[in-house]
Amino acid sequence: MTVKEFNNTVNQYSDNVYRFILKNLKNESKAQDVVQDSFEKLWINRKAVEYKKAKSYLFTTAYRTMIDYIRKDKRIYLTDDNKTFEAEHENNYTGIQEILHEAIDKLTEVQKSVILLRDYEGYSYKEIATITNLTEPQVKVYIYRARVFLKTYIGKIENII
Repeated sequence: MTVKEFNNTVNQYSDNVYRFILKNLKNESKAQDVVQDSFEKLWINRKAVEYKKAKSYLFTTAYRTMIDYIRKDKRIYLTDDNKTFEAEHENNYTGIQEILHEAIDKLTEVQKSVILLRDYEGYSYKEIATITNLTEPQVKVYIYRARVFLKTYIGKIENII
């Protein structure tokens, strides 16, 4: 990959990668760090990565880096002796979007990632399998289970309105 191709990759995919990571982490600074690390890894390996496969490489790297950040945060949280209290918010919902985001946050990490890649970013099952290092049937199963959970969690639309 040439420098020009790398710059094109940054221009084309930086927003998509950032959106994907931000939806998962819900933290802007951590999402920026993950995206920065991903592009840094792409730059370091630019000679080994074909331009046509840069998108897949980038999303795969971002996904794996994000998982590493999540695992690191869990270790820190589990070893932290200080108790942290989260501010509770009322269950007064301002819209279906908020309910959907709350439901998505309750999914497992893998389910959340595949559903965001499929429904928010529009990737094919094959591309998601490549990015997440799963098989296509596994991706389909995770997406199905996530959708069933979301449907159950949200319930009938009449109950929300």
